[in-house]
Amino acid sequence: MKVTEVKTIVVANEAPYIGGRYLLFIELHTDEGIVGLGERVTGAGIGLGTNFPTEDMRSQIHLIEEIGRQYIVGQNPFNVEDIWQRVFASRHDFRHPSLHATPALSAIEMACWDIIGKATNQPIYNLLGGMYHEKLRAYAYMPGQNTDLFREDPSKAGEIAIRLVEEGNTACKLDPFHPLFPLPRDIPLSEINQARRIFESIRKAVGDKIEVGIGTHGQLTTYSAIRVAKALEEYSPFWFEEPVPPENMDEMARVAAHTSIPIATGERLVTKYEFNQLLEKQAAQIIQLDVGQCGGILESKKIAGIAEAHYAMIAPHMYCGPIAAAAAIQLDTCSPNFLIQEANQGPLHQKIFKEPIVFENGYIIPPAGPGLGIELDMDVLKKIIVN
Repeated sequence: MKVTEVKTIVVANEAPYIGGRYLLFIELHTDEGIVGLGERVTGAGIGLGTNFPTEDMRSQIHLIEEIGRQYIVGQNPFNVEDIWQRVFASRHDFRHPSLHATPALSAIEMACWDIIGKATNQPIYNLLGGMYHEKLRAYAYMPGQNTDLFREDPSKAGEIAIRLVEEGNTACKLDPFHPLFPLPRDIPLSEINQARRIFESIRKAVGDKIEVGIGTHGQLTTYSAIRVAKALEEYSPFWFEEPVPPENMDEMARVAAHTSIPIATGERLVTKYEFNQLLEKQAAQIIQLDVGQCGGILESKKIAGIAEAHYAMIAPHMYCGPIAAAAAIQLDTCSPNFLIQEANQGPLHQKIFKEPIVFENGYIIPPAGPGLGIELDMDVLKKIIVN
């Protein structure tokens, strides 16, 4: 089997634009008629403030096409390791881990696995150790997160928590400190005390029935992160996510050493090399790798294995389109040290597949179909293609 074409597809997302205003899908076509699906994670910034979304994506489209011409077309998609090494190591400007080239490699790699699964009539998780979890615990941001609802009135956080528990959820996440930029910055005592009141409202309303993670997107200085952790420890947060910017792992390790709250990070790190450093430095205990950015499915499996050897858990990041989300689910299903999956889902995630991924009472049910376990609904796709 050989890859004959690498094709990119830009699609318009639906409000509230979970995963980005526009999404970048790829297709790997083979000489046996099997087509593998992948997704280059675009994030929130692509296409904002412009009527020409493909202009914003042009560099990534060109990069994927360039990688395709140089390293993918003519190759056997079963040779995932060889393809990965050729892309990562052959070019001097691709080798250093980055969020420019590595997500493009991730998209191509997950499409290779989709082909392999379809060719063997197996879900990818069966090819990477088999099903370990029959269902996957999930979480999302607490509703009202972007409206300042509970930051203005902390009692509202308790009311929202009650609703989440009634819906079957066992975990959620919130960002108690705004604005997100500039960073890193000091968090004044008044904001810290407001965060305490939010957590107190949740615990009074639902007790220990729901875990609550602290999201900060690397907003804090080291000393401020330690101060915040000390203030919130009594409420037993699920984790403290990116308390400081991820570039300096030694400083994140300093925060970890000063608190009993597990430190979580990883959405802006790539490849096993960066994650190995993170774990060796004891900077985090919960690894939030992003399958669509860190190097793909097999690279994610290796990262999960490194984490397992350090008795650390994985809680993959999922702010992406539906194809990258499906790839994360494949990893989760076969990873013994899977903890929980972020599950930010928009309307498009639920309608773009012929058989939507199933969410039930706070859990994801892994699809049983071959490859990524998904099939695009072409009637839906045709209406939202913009390139």
